[in-house]
Amino acid sequence: MSDDGSGRRRRFDRWRLVSPTGAEVVSLRQLSKRERLRVTAPSIFTTINMMSGLSSVLLAFRGQFTLAAILIAVSIVMDIADGGVARLVGATSPFGLQMDSLADLIAFGFAPAILVHTWALPDYPVLSWLAAFFWLGCAAFRLARFNVTVDPTADKRYFVGLPSPAAASVVMATIFALNQPEAGGYDTSLIVPVLVSVVPAILMVTSIRFRSFRNLLAPSTPQAWAITLLVALAVIVGLALEPGITGLVIAYGYVLQAPLGVLTAPVRERLFGSDAVAPRRQRMPSVFLPDPDADDA
Repeated sequence: MSDDGSGRRRRFDRWRLVSPTGAEVVSLRQLSKRERLRVTAPSIFTTINMMSGLSSVLLAFRGQFTLAAILIAVSIVMDIADGGVARLVGATSPFGLQMDSLADLIAFGFAPAILVHTWALPDYPVLSWLAAFFWLGCAAFRLARFNVTVDPTADKRYFVGLPSPAAASVVMATIFALNQPEAGGYDTSLIVPVLVSVVPAILMVTSIRFRSFRNLLAPSTPQAWAITLLVALAVIVGLALEPGITGLVIAYGYVLQAPLGVLTAPVRERLFGSDAVAPRRQRMPSVFLPDPDADDA
């Protein structure tokens, strides 16, 4: 065991992490406190994201659907924060990408699936189980596809397929709004659980592009900062006055912006130029088959 500078040996210093691939693994103990905080800061938000997702599941099983939906909203905020912090401090890494995806599968795959299942269970147990499994499968496919098709040259203004946090927000906002006292209770019709569980799940695995709105999350000009502050203020006021309606507007509005963008693309291109519409997507390698050029490299 090594010396920590005070003449004492640090416990467990003889243990070392070894990568199966041979890559060098640097222990956090070897870093300064400032550097340690920099590299672990994004993972703190990722861990809270995962914790909120698990708590949402437990609350859903207890029938506390409103609180379960609120915790999914907390997970969405934490997911946005961990990516923003990672880019801000320059701590993006393959480990962080995998950790984030595993947390997202719990918070935006497992938690919404359980929430839909328990919410609609009393009247449609089999259908709600199928809808929950379908959601979880689509979310897993979406996250796995994202991990293997990360393209540094891709247009960062767009996501391919509905992002899992946005899909989860549809479930969260719908259940939260319908469980408010002023909503008069949940109408146990078949159409609502089917729509909120199947449609966003399908959109997650499609190749439809959705705006990322990264310019709002990371403004770089005074005008962009002003727009971000106005949007944030409007959201805060809306959530304070009418949280149910505000959540529905944000969640459903984000989903609808993709088809509306396709319909208005010719007009926007004519008025604002080609930069106002999504560029043509390049054909990506298969996500199922191995890359034939990998062995030749």
